Amino acid sequence: MAFHEIRFPTSLSFGSVGGPERRTEIVTLANGYEERNTPWAHSRRHYDAGVGLRSLDDVEALLAFFEARQGQLHGFRWKDWADYKSCPASRVVAYDDQPIGAGDGVQAQFQLQKIYLSGGVSYARPVTKPVLGSVKVGVQGHHRAEAVDFEVDLQTGIVSFGTAPPVGALVTAGFEFDVPVRFDTDRILVSVASFQVGDLPQVPVVEVRV
Repeated sequence: MAFHEIRFPTSLSFGSVGGPERRTEIVTLANGYEERNTPWAHSRRHYDAGVGLRSLDDVEALLAFFEARQGQLHGFRWKDWADYKSCPASRVVAYDDQPIGAGDGVQAQFQLQKIYLSGGVSYARPVTKPVLGSVKVGVQGHHRAEAVDFEVDLQTGIVSFGTAPPVGALVTAGFEFDVPVRFDTDRILVSVASFQVGDLPQVPVVEVRV
């Protein structure tokens, strides 16, 4: 599967509608109780890129992006304006936003992740598409410098240290990130006349596993 490391224009994704989807299999037993299970360890996000279009220039930019990706063929980056930082929306990214592992004196690579916590239950979401220049990393409460102490792979979200963190040292990170997606259609229908009266095309976008 080909993936283009390019972000969908943020001016077009702003105002889009979308969010996470889970898959739950439910079996109702004879006594009325239910058994619930899920084959998915991680949620999958869906968006509608058509909602953010505001002018015919926007339509032209969307069509150019769609053609360059060859419809559903190539994936790309998407900024989810509702969830794109390792910290709450009102805060600035900091190196101690999220725990990403603990040192054992040997392991030198750690996957970026964002933890969602509610009611004492947590979900760790792997982050594979961090934004260039946004990643901050700390070890045992001390900030580390990129290109000096660590490197980050922007295509996988893996942080690599030159020297493995010591045993028991908490490794933390803060970052902005994109969602890896593709178009969920090979066809876009646009009418200039209907667009001018507010009839926006539907352009579905779906998250992909990378």
